[in-house]
Amino acid sequence: MRILIMGGTRFIGVSLTKILVAQGHEVVLCNRGNKATPVEGIEQIHCDRKNLQLLKDKLKGQKFDAIFDNNGRELSDTQPLVELFKDQVSHFVYVSSAGVYLPSEAMPHRENDPVDPQSRHKGKYETEQYLAKEGIPFTSIRPVYIYGSGNYNDLEAWFFDRIVRNFPILIPDGGLHFTQFGHVEDLAIAMSKVLGNSKAIGQIYNISGDRYVTFKGLAQSCALAVGKNPEEIELKYYEPKKFNLGKRKAFPIRTQHFFTDISKAQKDLDWQPKYDLISGLKESFENDYLASGRDKIEVDFSLDREILSQL
Repeated sequence: MRILIMGGTRFIGVSLTKILVAQGHEVVLCNRGNKATPVEGIEQIHCDRKNLQLLKDKLKGQKFDAIFDNNGRELSDTQPLVELFKDQVSHFVYVSSAGVYLPSEAMPHRENDPVDPQSRHKGKYETEQYLAKEGIPFTSIRPVYIYGSGNYNDLEAWFFDRIVRNFPILIPDGGLHFTQFGHVEDLAIAMSKVLGNSKAIGQIYNISGDRYVTFKGLAQSCALAVGKNPEEIELKYYEPKKFNLGKRKAFPIRTQHFFTDISKAQKDLDWQPKYDLISGLKESFENDYLASGRDKIEVDFSLDREILSQL
């Protein structure tokens, strides 16, 4: 297949590009050209997708069998691609988010659960609805928290920063909320398994790890990945409502139960995560955190110290 990836040089796109090229597909990347391609020699179209006229000019006349839209956040990001290629592509794969779900007392989230109209990811849900309405052969992927090498969001690295420096880890509300991490490579493999799979057409899939973990368990898992005894790291619990934090973010994960049922993807895509949480965190720590030298830079713990001083 000749495949267009929107993005392709950061995080999800890096893993996906490598997998698709290894499978023998012809991969074309469309991005602003600020980073090198993850596989040498593949075609790259330089374009800011927010510049709609330039996007249409750059992609006009191109032919693709499938499109992976990894970085569309609003309907206006994705709509031009559909208008250009609706009658051409056999598969349009859209990266949405499990963040669209309405918080619930009944967990885990399943694909047909209600969505939150006030979610900051509502643009992704609007895009899913648009794809279904337009009749383009699409599949939508809803990851939970993605981690692994190349992660530009401070998730696992937030914990690593504190563990390697023997700094207390502040955890909200007793640390008993459950969450779910999925490794970026497992996500990319699942996305690649969508191609050519008739069961996936018109479907939405939750993609993440196959276990849930409490905030306390996540901190201890990060300690194991770093090579420390999880019983020896210092955990401090606090109640966020008692602190005037404003918009400042004292913890990298939403303080609620947030995890999904991935059984639909496992069945339809014949997919199973290859990383458990510990092995995935080790991969990230060794191949990204240490490799980038982040363990040696100065970290701003001023907000942590502010909270600690009041406990």
